[in-house]
Amino acid sequence: MSSSNPAAPAADNLPADLAAAHALILALQGELATARQQAGERAIEIERLRLALAKARRELYGQSSERGRLLVEQLELQLEELEETSAENEVAGELSTPAPTLAVTPRKPARRPLPEALPRERIVHPGPCVCDRCGGDALRKIGEDVLESLECEPRRWKVVQHVREKFACRSCETVSQAPAPSHPIRRGRAGPNLLAMVLAGKYAQHLPLHRQSAAYAREGIDLDVSTLADWVGAAAATLAPLVAAIRSHVLAADRLHGDDTPVPVLAKGKAATGRLWVYVRDDRPFGGSDPPAALYHYARTRAGEHPQRHLAGWAGIFQADAYSGYAGLYDPARKPGPLLEAGCWSHVRRRFFDLAKDGKSPLAAEAVKRIDALFAIERTINGRAIAERAETRQEKSRPLIDDLEQWLRRARASLSPKSDPAKAMDYALNRWQAMTRFLEDGRICLSNNAAERALRGIAVGRRNWTFCGSDAGGDRAATIYTLIETAKLNDVDPQAWLADTLARIHDHPAKAIADLLPWNWKAKA
Repeated sequence: MSSSNPAAPAADNLPADLAAAHALILALQGELATARQQAGERAIEIERLRLALAKARRELYGQSSERGRLLVEQLELQLEELEETSAENEVAGELSTPAPTLAVTPRKPARRPLPEALPRERIVHPGPCVCDRCGGDALRKIGEDVLESLECEPRRWKVVQHVREKFACRSCETVSQAPAPSHPIRRGRAGPNLLAMVLAGKYAQHLPLHRQSAAYAREGIDLDVSTLADWVGAAAATLAPLVAAIRSHVLAADRLHGDDTPVPVLAKGKAATGRLWVYVRDDRPFGGSDPPAALYHYARTRAGEHPQRHLAGWAGIFQADAYSGYAGLYDPARKPGPLLEAGCWSHVRRRFFDLAKDGKSPLAAEAVKRIDALFAIERTINGRAIAERAETRQEKSRPLIDDLEQWLRRARASLSPKSDPAKAMDYALNRWQAMTRFLEDGRICLSNNAAERALRGIAVGRRNWTFCGSDAGGDRAATIYTLIETAKLNDVDPQAWLADTLARIHDHPAKAIADLLPWNWKAKA
């Protein structure tokens, strides 16, 4: 019987002495290690190609949203696990397996150069003083080899001393001194960079103050939670003029996205459910030049009176879900006028997708397919001018919408009112005017995803900070979220912007506060 391993020697070619047998065993071990490594690399390459294919299909065929996103995330995790395992096995093999006898060069990912902007620290390893060959000491330097490695050190704490020298006049004995520099917090001892780090830690990275305090203690800095809380409250008050400026900018828009999310609040020893509301101005989908911004409000309840108060005096297009509390905003008797309701097709699609993902509702799957075709058209006109968007929608989207409506009504007539597909169809058909308003106005988006994205970080943060400590804490969270999310919408690092703004705001003219807003700060940075 022949061997299944082509590299294995024939029986009559086996070594006759022990040393040769050992050499053969070592050679075969090396070849086996190489084969295993190559197999692992092929598995990694297969997963990488599968991931690329999934992303390409998602970009080509549209949202396929939840299912496509979950598939991509799953493939990314699988690829990460394979690469980690491969690296672990490679290191373990280097420590325990002799080098293979075959000259096989395994495939390695291309190394990217380390960022040029990073500072370089030179550690010079002195060369020999005498020649390795002849022992002579007449050596001259002819060059050097530099091996770079990326390193990260713990953050460096320091105390900044502002020294104000005093001078006395020899003529009149008057003492003169430079004025005290402005400080981000009155009577506070935190510098602007530290304040920005604490604010970004709590509201952008979702680290509660007690966790931050514990982390600082491990670095040798004792900062009580009460001290950090005082800083956060004082910083929020200091930054209030910027929030007022952002509010004015948001409410000057012709169209807004609106949404809310629950926020547990500790009141009188018990946890109640408050709400954080967000209103997003984002004109980029229709080529608008005004910068995007997000405005947050806190309220103890979800009553419709809150959005009516938040938007009092504003009129325009309002993109939101079908929450009944918004009904007062659409009232024809509202002053200064009713808001124009624009529906969200992502909400409609989500209802059908939840029914279609288990494969038990062909009707729901067909609805998802038809809605995805609308989103595919939208991606081709994102960022285009208002008129162009409206023209494309009339030409391409309206026939799909008309056909979808007829299909929904026919399918709905054959279903029980209590069935889940019927309820999903009713959600769309009962709001058909609001759902199809995008066909006539190029400013309207197909979905309310801008507001949902603005609340995503809060949903993540709830897992860490659990609840707001009070209604005042909820208001403070709305203040800082307004600043951080607006900075992010304008591609500005929130922590860097907050640090610079806190350092300057007390000496900045109140009438020029707009100069400190993220989009203006970015332009001058």
